Amino acid sequence: MKTSHFLSIAILVVAVTSCKSEIEENTPTVPVVVTTPPTIPTTEIPTYGFTSEVILNDIKVLSSDDFEGRKTGTLGATKAKNYIKERFKSLNVTPLTENFEQAFSFTNGTKTYKGINVLGLIKGTANTDKYIVLSGHYDHLGVINGKIFNGADDNASGVAALLGFAEYFKKNPPKHNVILAAFDGEELGLKGAYHYVKNPVISLDKIVLNLNFDMISRSDTKELYAVGTRYTPVLKQTITSLNKVGEVELLIGHEGLDSLENWTNSSDHAAFYKKEIPFIYFGVPDHKDYHKATDTYDKINQQFTLEAIQTVISVFAKLDAKEL
Repeated sequence: MKTSHFLSIAILVVAVTSCKSEIEENTPTVPVVVTTPPTIPTTEIPTYGFTSEVILNDIKVLSSDDFEGRKTGTLGATKAKNYIKERFKSLNVTPLTENFEQAFSFTNGTKTYKGINVLGLIKGTANTDKYIVLSGHYDHLGVINGKIFNGADDNASGVAALLGFAEYFKKNPPKHNVILAAFDGEELGLKGAYHYVKNPVISLDKIVLNLNFDMISRSDTKELYAVGTRYTPVLKQTITSLNKVGEVELLIGHEGLDSLENWTNSSDHAAFYKKEIPFIYFGVPDHKDYHKATDTYDKINQQFTLEAIQTVISVFAKLDAKEL
C-alpha cells in the first residue's frame, strides 16, 4: 500500500515538473519595470519660540468650567488673575506694579464692578527708555442663565499669546522694554485698557507701540487680520514682508478702508489709539460660537493657534529690531 502510494506521487511529480518546464520555455520574458513612488509634498512644521503643549494648556485651563467664564468681579475672574500671575512668575516676568496688579472700579448701568489688570515687565537690552505694550484681555462673559460662557477663543487665546511671549523672551530678550498687560473689563467696555492709559504706570510718551491680541485661535480660512497700519503706515511694510508661518494668512484689513467691519475701536487697542499711540490689533473674524456658551476649548484649531502666536512673535521681532 505504501509502495504503490509513493509510486503514484513520483509519477505526479515528474508530470508536473515536465509541464512546468514546457510553460517556462513557452512563456515570453516580461521586463520588470521599477517605478519610483511620487514625492508627496509636506508642509514644514514651524519652529515655535514657546512650548506648544504648555500654551495650549493655558487656553484649556483658563476656559475650563472651573473659571466660570471669567466675568469681571467674579470668583472666576479672580482665579484667572491668580493663574496669570503665577505663570508670569514661573517665566521670570518682573511685576510692573505691586504684586502685578492694577485695581480699578467702574459703573456699568446700575452695577459697580471692581476689576484688576495684571501687568508684567520684561526689561529691554538696548532701547531702555521706550516701551512696547503687549496686551490681551482675560475677562469674558461669565455665567448667563445657568450656562458658562467659557471664552476659549475670546480671549483665553490672547492671554496664551502673552504667556507665549513671556517664554520666548527668556531666550530672546527684547531690545525695547516690554509691558505684558492682561487687561480686565474688556467685555464691559474696554474698561481695564482705558483705566491703564488714564493711569499709566509708565509715562505714555515712552510707549511707542501696542500689539493687542483678541481672538486668535480659530479661523476656517486660516486668516489672521492685522489692524492699525492705516494710522501708522510705517508698520505696513513689516506686515507685508513677513515670511508666512505655517498656513496662517496674515492680512491687513478691517481698518475702515474696505467693505469689512471696522475693528479700530473693537478691543483694548482702542484705548491706545485714542492716545495717538501706534497699534496693531491681531484677530480673526467672528465665528458661530462668538459670545456663546459654545466658545469652548474643543472648538479651537490648535495648529492655527500655535502658528498665529508664532506669527505675532515674528511681527514683534521685526518691529523690536527697529528704532521705533
